[in-house]
Amino acid sequence: MSKIKVLLCDDHPALRRGVQALLQSEEDMEVVGDAENGEVAVAKARELLPDVVVMDITMPGTDGLEATRRIRELGLPCRILILTVHDHERYLFHVLQAGALGYVPKTAAHSELVEAVRTVAGGNAYLRPEAARMLIGDYLDRVNTGEESDTYAKLSDREKEVLQLTAQGYNSAEIADKLCLSTNTVDTYRRRCFEKLGIHHRSELVRYALKKGLLLP
Repeated sequence: MSKIKVLLCDDHPALRRGVQALLQSEEDMEVVGDAENGEVAVAKARELLPDVVVMDITMPGTDGLEATRRIRELGLPCRILILTVHDHERYLFHVLQAGALGYVPKTAAHSELVEAVRTVAGGNAYLRPEAARMLIGDYLDRVNTGEESDTYAKLSDREKEVLQLTAQGYNSAEIADKLCLSTNTVDTYRRRCFEKLGIHHRSELVRYALKKGLLLP
């Protein structure tokens, strides 16, 4: 099994060493390099072509969001996960707009960072339940005011329920229990919902909403 290649970018050497030790202890991960600022991160991303770049936001010189934008503009295959001291969901908008697939606060448990790296490496957005609720809540607010009625109107009432519960962090079994449905039926409603919106998974929903101007802070 090939390992997830990770590049670490943070201006604090002690934090880089700690995160490196954590990720290197996972059988499916390999830290291939590190960087002390965004400028170096962009250069090493081009050189090493990691699967995931774990990027700090606040750094001297080129910050993490600018480095993220530059990596995306270069068309590199790296997926970017922001690791930041800013433990507030409002930063999620800026993170996603820059081209990252999610963020994890530095105060989060080590297990959450490992899970986030695996999720992002698979091409999916890593969203905490509260962040997902905020994103979909903003989306649905705009729907209710008519700003997104062209696509949202295609959904049935049941599909809307499944979408909202999914956004709130419930899994298929939990949604099935709440709506008195089978898990297969829930999965079918979710699939139909995403098909009508022209997307395939949650990360695409986020990108769609941003492209439509629905999630601007």
